[in-house]
Amino acid sequence: MAFAGPIARLVRELAKLPGIGEKTAARLSFHLLRAPAEDAAALASAIVDVKEKIRFCSVCCDLTDRDPCAICSDARRDPSLVCVVAQPQDVVAIERAGGYRGRYHVLHGILSPLDGIGPDDIRVAELIKRTASGISEIILATSPSVEGEATAVYISKLVRPLGIRATRIATGVPIGGELEYADQVTLARAIDGRREM
Repeated sequence: MAFAGPIARLVRELAKLPGIGEKTAARLSFHLLRAPAEDAAALASAIVDVKEKIRFCSVCCDLTDRDPCAICSDARRDPSLVCVVAQPQDVVAIERAGGYRGRYHVLHGILSPLDGIGPDDIRVAELIKRTASGISEIILATSPSVEGEATAVYISKLVRPLGIRATRIATGVPIGGELEYADQVTLARAIDGRREM
């Protein structure tokens, strides 16, 4: 597409974002051109703030603008219960669901030997270091993919000898789902993970 230099540059930069192709980048660019200058400046400022002010929490490795983060600083949370997740977005999802009152540990990835991602490439060492602080249970909340399962099994094998209970989040048929549409693995896990009523 033939755009004026600054527009072409903006399109190229926006197209680098995940899920944004060249057409969407062009639409966003023209939207920004039509928007008031203050809106564009606010967006640019927000991007700069994120890059300058966000860092890892020294306790849980989540993204934060203060250290320790708000969750790790909350005295009402149970420090002996730690939910291990792959990405910061997973913390947001669990918090949005409500009900969980423990703390978190963010791995920033999952084991994937085919992609060259091993234990040293994710924040497992930081988790093991935290176990000395009185953790009694680790809830492994990685995705039920092959890589997520491998990560959960690996971590559980590391923490069990330390006397820490390792549990896995339940998987199965979603609320409102129909059994006839569930795949075999999902149904098998739902049956295996059944609980007393």
